[in-house]
Amino acid sequence: MKKIRILLVGGGSGGHIYPLIAVAQKIRYFAGTDSGNHLDVRYFGDAGGYEDLIKENGIKYSYVVSSKLRRYFSFENFIDFFKFFIAIFQSLFKIFFFMPSVVFSKGGPGSLPILFVCKFFAVPIVIHESDSAPGLTNLISGKMSKKVFLAFELAKQYFPNKNIEVVGNPIRSELIMGKGDSSAVITEIEQKEAKKQFDFNPGKPVLLILGGSQGAVVINDFVLKNIEFLAVKFQILHQIGTDNFSEYKKDYDFLSKALPDSIKNNYKFYSYFEDNLKSAYVAADLVLARAGAGTIFEIAYFGKPSILIPLPDAANDHQALNALEFKEAGASIDIEQENFLSHLVLVQLETLISKTEILKKMSKSALVFYRPFSSETIAAYLLSFAGLNIYPDNAPIKEMLLK
Repeated sequence: MKKIRILLVGGGSGGHIYPLIAVAQKIRYFAGTDSGNHLDVRYFGDAGGYEDLIKENGIKYSYVVSSKLRRYFSFENFIDFFKFFIAIFQSLFKIFFFMPSVVFSKGGPGSLPILFVCKFFAVPIVIHESDSAPGLTNLISGKMSKKVFLAFELAKQYFPNKNIEVVGNPIRSELIMGKGDSSAVITEIEQKEAKKQFDFNPGKPVLLILGGSQGAVVINDFVLKNIEFLAVKFQILHQIGTDNFSEYKKDYDFLSKALPDSIKNNYKFYSYFEDNLKSAYVAADLVLARAGAGTIFEIAYFGKPSILIPLPDAANDHQALNALEFKEAGASIDIEQENFLSHLVLVQLETLISKTEILKKMSKSALVFYRPFSSETIAAYLLSFAGLNIYPDNAPIKEMLLK
């Protein structure tokens, strides 16, 4: 019986947790092909509200206090200095008694103390950087890593002389359509059926608006101010974000008293898309969103034309760089937040949705941008440290998975 112990580490945000879960699902799939394997996958860190989701996916959760590395002065740095060493102390005991075959890190707050301890115990470190410009944690941990997986080509320059591979960003298995992980090819019938799920007219365009798991205030304000125009031109699916939902709902409920039913019927908003996110992507004709790596690769997987508004105060301006690489691939249009003016955006939306050929080209470019089998590639590499070779006769992973 092979004992396979794999440790997962990453800051407690959706951008860290969802890719970790996607990789863990493939680890379980591959290791489960041999009934003699004993698999133990654990997450150490602060899950930031995703603890239940981690456990639901068969991953054992163990809390380690989180501290944040900042490149600027803040009084919180003094508090986090002590938290950092508390995390080191916690990790020493947890890792000594678990002793994983390998640790896979997504970076983010709280990861570095755990990785230092893994290095002390000679546990192989593998990291994945989702963004075009890495965070401080991954810049440091990359120097200790056996391998660095990347989502964007632009990130290569930050890891010179390292064993790197650009694989894209793992996306959740519940979003995957059909067999394997190659880009989704959505038929007209499937799109119309998805629109019907939201009680929309199958023949009218759908605008999907995403602001990340926390939401985007500037996008939400834009929708409120322009709802009458937007809901005439489009049917709208809008993710508000968990942080802003109550306030937004109160503002919309007041505003909607003066709106005709035709407008209200064309607009549906949610705190957070959960079970219906796949249907929302399938229904969409155009996406308006922030430029987080997870969102970009989901848009690319579904082949949706998009307008991206990078978060201006993102670390290292990584969202602007993410959006730049996606735009240069021909898959999107990006608008800086300082230029996110109502009249300009409305003209852009109205013009774009009327240009069928441009939308088709953007859709094809998005599908090409997507990198399939990201989760599988990472999972297979991690399992190799436990002596499990899932590549029979070194067969390419795509051929093996699509048999």
